[in-house]
Amino acid sequence: MKDALEKYKEKIKYLSAPDQKEVLKACYFAIKAHQNQKRNSGEPYAKHCIETACFIADLKLDKEAVIAAILHDTIEDTNLALAEIQKNFGKTVAHLVDGVTKLGKIRITRRWFVLKSEKELAQFDRQIETLRKMFIAMAKDIRVVIIKLADRLNNMKTLDSLEPSQRLRIAKETLEIYAPLAYRLGMGELKGQLEDLAFPYVYPDEYKWLKSKIAESYSQRKKYLEKVKKSLLIKLNQAEIKAEIHTRVKHLYSLWRKLQRYDNDINRIYDLVALRIVVDSISDCYKVLGILHTQWKPLVGRIKDYIAMPKPNGYQSLHTTVFCLEGKIVEFQIRTHSMHQQAENGIAAGWHYAETKGTLDYILKKIKRVPHEDIRWVKELAKWQQHLKDNKEFDQDLRVDFFSDRIFVYTPKGDVVDLPSGSTPIDFAYAIHSEVGDNCVGAKINGKMTNFSTLLKNGDIIEIIKNKKNSGPKRDWLEFAKTSLARSHIRRFVRTKR
Repeated sequence: MKDALEKYKEKIKYLSAPDQKEVLKACYFAIKAHQNQKRNSGEPYAKHCIETACFIADLKLDKEAVIAAILHDTIEDTNLALAEIQKNFGKTVAHLVDGVTKLGKIRITRRWFVLKSEKELAQFDRQIETLRKMFIAMAKDIRVVIIKLADRLNNMKTLDSLEPSQRLRIAKETLEIYAPLAYRLGMGELKGQLEDLAFPYVYPDEYKWLKSKIAESYSQRKKYLEKVKKSLLIKLNQAEIKAEIHTRVKHLYSLWRKLQRYDNDINRIYDLVALRIVVDSISDCYKVLGILHTQWKPLVGRIKDYIAMPKPNGYQSLHTTVFCLEGKIVEFQIRTHSMHQQAENGIAAGWHYAETKGTLDYILKKIKRVPHEDIRWVKELAKWQQHLKDNKEFDQDLRVDFFSDRIFVYTPKGDVVDLPSGSTPIDFAYAIHSEVGDNCVGAKINGKMTNFSTLLKNGDIIEIIKNKKNSGPKRDWLEFAKTSLARSHIRRFVRTKR
């Protein structure tokens, strides 16, 4: 406990002296509130709260977020009232703690089954209601969900102390709910950690197989990349480019998913261990790319420019794969320091200090690196959920919009649109704007006219042909509209025309 407290004091040093004093006050407040409580692991309960707050401090969030993180379990697990938290730490902290508490403990997995008994139906309704609350909370204040993710990450680290059935349930929830949520918020490192912590509990045999398979590969690969790193640093120094080069090890769960697409042949995975080059400016990114391609021959089709065309969750980098020393294939990622922070921490990377911090409207206005389309998706999702009465319909839409695999397609101007796999031009049109969808009369994919039922693929360029004289969406569009956004607009229009 003493070590956790010292670590906490170190983590909060980025805050001003008065703010540090306030968050230390919250720490001792939490220790007192949880003083007679132990975790299943035998550790003091307050240690979990401190470690959760340390994660929030690592993201350099504001003092209110850090305080709320350390107090996040006080309402649910102690005799404290919300009014007492507001009295001691203010309205904003109370709002955040209340938001995390209301999310409760999510008890839902993506099970494809028929609910039969009244008990099962009641449980399902409660689970769906919890998810509704989570997305509505996201729309009001992103910090609530970031604290919830930090809480889950810390809980995953003590999973061994639970019963096997509990471990499996929590690990499944993590893979199916929390990790996708972290991804959609652009928090790539957190997503990887959550997946890797859940992997051995959900897929124990596959985990053991993969660990044994890669042990030797990792060791050999790292030694080889050290030689590549030394050779490259000489070239970068000659070009007077200041750069940090790090070895990037692919997360285990992500590697396992990728291996399934490559017949479990680990020799076909070029980014098992890759090199990440971090530089000071965008121009340096492209200079480094030029040096790599001058020094070594690039693989055709393996160059990706996510700086010019960022992913919808804000990710930016240059990717290239080359035939390197000894003819071996190596993948490189090149990015600036700010891009690296964005890739690791997503929405949390560009936090600002202001009265309205945390709200989506503030983020949209102030944080330029956060992708506007992705944040609008959160707001739209919360909006239509509040009007959707059918829980089964909500569950089905959520599986498609939130948990399914994603594809990235483009507008003719090069803007990226993030859609669930299996989407059609109709989904694309409504993702742009409801007016575009309602007035859609045709579509082109990569310059060629196509049917509305055509499935979109990664990298497609979509052009929607509009006619304002169009009578609006047709009922049969529901047969090939996949996203909840498109389907809800079509249903609403059809109902008004009855």
